[in-house]
Amino acid sequence: MSYEQKPTNYPKPMSFSVMVFWTGLFGGVFWGILGFLAYYFNFTEIRPNVILEPWQLGDWKKGWPGIVLSIILIGVLSIIVAFVYYAVFRKFKGFWFGLGFGIILFLLVFFILNPLFSGIKPLTDLNRDTIITSICLYIVYGIFIGYSINYEYQINNVQVKESST
Repeated sequence: MSYEQKPTNYPKPMSFSVMVFWTGLFGGVFWGILGFLAYYFNFTEIRPNVILEPWQLGDWKKGWPGIVLSIILIGVLSIIVAFVYYAVFRKFKGFWFGLGFGIILFLLVFFILNPLFSGIKPLTDLNRDTIITSICLYIVYGIFIGYSINYEYQINNVQVKESST
């Protein structure tokens, strides 16, 4: 009976920083598209291209090119958000920290950054559907970012512990 030798040229896994980058980019683009769909189907009054309002770019930012650029920009900003989550909350287990992170992001955008975006009315002037939809989108986004990063962090720790024994 002979034992087959396992190949040693397995693909190298992604570094943790690269995983955080891709999680942030995918999360921003995916939830940006869902935000657009929520606007398109009248669940919210807020368009994704509200992110372009602080800049004088012309009327094209209100059409399809503006929507696409906005979703890409949301993805890029989401990379930064994912690294912030990684730096602050990566060691905490469970989805509750991601849920709280989503609520913190909602409060940040709707209370602190609100003056930058003229397309977002003050929270008291928004209709109930917009508020509920926005809170839900931010919560599920926060859970997605948080749980993805936390899960990979925990798996990475287990693999490091197993390889050191």
